[in-house]
Amino acid sequence: IRESAALTRDVLEQHFSDLKGTLKKLLDERLMSLLQEVDAIEQESIKPLDECQKLIEHGVSTADDLLREGESAVHGDVGQQNEKLCNFTKKALHIQLDSLPEVPPLVDVPCLSAQLDDCLLTILKNQIFQHGTVASRPPVQLEEFVEKPGGILVRWCKVDDDFIPQDYRLQYRKSTASHFEDVYVGSETEFIVLHIDPNVDYQFRVCARGDGRQEWSPWSIPQIGRTTLVPHEWTTGLEGYSLSSRRNIALRNDSQSCGVLYSKAPTYVCGQTLTFRQVLSGIETVGQPDRRDSLGVCVEQQNGYDSLQRDKAVCISTNGAVFVNGKEMTNQLPAVTSGSTVTFDMEVVQLGPSSNEGGNFKLRVTISSNNREVVFDWVLDQCCVSLYFGCSFSYPGWKVLVF
Repeated sequence: IRESAALTRDVLEQHFSDLKGTLKKLLDERLMSLLQEVDAIEQESIKPLDECQKLIEHGVSTADDLLREGESAVHGDVGQQNEKLCNFTKKALHIQLDSLPEVPPLVDVPCLSAQLDDCLLTILKNQIFQHGTVASRPPVQLEEFVEKPGGILVRWCKVDDDFIPQDYRLQYRKSTASHFEDVYVGSETEFIVLHIDPNVDYQFRVCARGDGRQEWSPWSIPQIGRTTLVPHEWTTGLEGYSLSSRRNIALRNDSQSCGVLYSKAPTYVCGQTLTFRQVLSGIETVGQPDRRDSLGVCVEQQNGYDSLQRDKAVCISTNGAVFVNGKEMTNQLPAVTSGSTVTFDMEVVQLGPSSNEGGNFKLRVTISSNNREVVFDWVLDQCCVSLYFGCSFSYPGWKVLVF
C-alpha cells in the first residue's frame, strides 16, 4: 500500500506540474497573440492620423512665418515698406491658408479595448475539479496464466461491478527489460502471447477503457508468468516450404516438390491444445485447395507420403474432411480459409490390454474449426503421448502458424 501510494503521489505531482507548465505556455501564447493584434491595429490606424497631423503642423508653421513677415513689412522702414508689403501680398496669394486636410470624425477613429469573458475561469474551475481520479484498486486484474508451447495464455477479469469496459490493453516485458510493450488491445478477456522463451520470467499487466471514454484505467498489479514448454517448430530443409525465423510459420512456396512438412520433434503432448492458424501470405490470399491437403498429428514421421491421410495419423483437409488412419469420417468440418483456426485436443482414455477394436491404446480426439467440432476415439497399437504434427499443401500460397 505504501509503495503504490508513494508512486501515485509522484504521478499526480508530475502530471499537475506538467499541466501547470502547459497552461502557462498556452496563456503566454494567447497573450502574445492579443498584444500583437493590438500593435497591428494601432499601427494601421495611427498612420493616416499622423500624416494629417504633419500637414496641419506644416500649415500652421507656414502661417506663422507669413504673419511674422507681414509684421516686419508693416513696422519696417518707409523706403522698404512698399516693397515688403508687395512681396508679402504676392506670397499670401500663393499660400492657401484656408486649406486643411480632411480630419476623420472622432466616431470613425479606432478606440481599442479588451473584452475578457470571466466565464473562462468558471469553465476551467469546473474542468479542473473534475480532472483526475484516485482509485483504490484497478477495475481489472490478471486472473490466470496457462502454459503454451513457446507462449502463455493470459486471462483477466473485471473486478469492479460498476465499471463497463469497452476495450482491454495487455502489456508484457521480460523480467530483465525496463519497459512494458503492448501485446493486445481489444474486447476479449484472454490472449495467447507468443514468442515467449521457455523458463524465463515475464511480467504482465492489464488495464481497461470504460465505455465511451478515451483514457485508460489504472494498471493491474503486475504478475509474473512463464512457460516451461518449448515452442513448436517446423523442421527445416523441405524444398516445398519456406519457414519464418522462429520456424513456427510455414509457407508453401512455388516449388514443384511435394510432401509432408513435419514438426522438428514430437512436441505435441496429450492434454494440451495444438493450434494451426492460416495467415495471409504476401499475395494476401490462401492457396488453391486440394483434397489431398492436410493439417494434423501423427505418431511418427514417414517420408514418401504427400499427405497425412495415412495410417497412424489424424488430420483435416482444407475442404473440411476429417481423416483417421487414412479413412475419411462421415462428419465434416467447415472448409479451411484465410484466417481459419484449427485446434486439436487429445486425452488418453484407455491404456492397457487390447480392446475389441484391436488396439491397446486409445486417445479421445477433438478437432475444432470455425466454431464446429468433431469428437472421436483414435485407436493405436502402441502407447504414445507425444506426437509429431504436420501439414501438406498441393498448391502454393498456403501459410500456417502453429502454436
